[in-house]
Amino acid sequence: MDRAPRNPPIGEPPIRLAVCVSGEGTTLQSLIDQIAGQRLHAEIGVVVASRPRIGAIARAEAAGIPLALAQRTRRSGGGFSDSVFDPIRSARADLVILAGFLSLLKIPDDYRGRVLNVHPSLIPAFCGQGYYGRKVHQAVIESGVKVSGCTIHFVDDAYDSGPIILQRVVQVRDNDRAESLAIRVFKEECKALAEAITLYAEGRIGVQGRRVSIAPRG
Repeated sequence: MDRAPRNPPIGEPPIRLAVCVSGEGTTLQSLIDQIAGQRLHAEIGVVVASRPRIGAIARAEAAGIPLALAQRTRRSGGGFSDSVFDPIRSARADLVILAGFLSLLKIPDDYRGRVLNVHPSLIPAFCGQGYYGRKVHQAVIESGVKVSGCTIHFVDDAYDSGPIILQRVVQVRDNDRAESLAIRVFKEECKALAEAITLYAEGRIGVQGRRVSIAPRG
């Protein structure tokens, strides 16, 4: 079988990230903390917010990270997506992270295969438009499934539909509520996202159609 084509590795400098946010910024804070603690060899060049006055903005400002606010217009087409990716290009980001970013984006050609999303379920279950945050965990509990987890995937032009890079599994306990399940899933999200960023930086992710392969180190 032919090998899946892999992304090129990032050179000696740390991989440069852009982080897109819509809420409190807990995933952004995890990235900031892991970078500061030297557990993730990366830097955040810009944070792009989909709306003003959200907690993630304060986190970016506290960390001294440049901030951009995406602009919604009445124009059809790629106006909103352009307002997201223009500051990302200006920051020369190698990789874009959608960290609780709730708006659908049109991915431009120069960032195809360079945008990752974090989703708090095991895709293809409990995903798609309307499945975000607490709603996901509540749906998991009400469904009666015994496991949930998180997914890191490449982003295309639809909700939660790109090729899956990594998944981590969390047991659903009999006494779980949405809040308790969310806490355990979030811990796995932080680990999985850092791992996916590192794999990308090392040029170890291959994509063939919808299938992702991970090459061994070295």
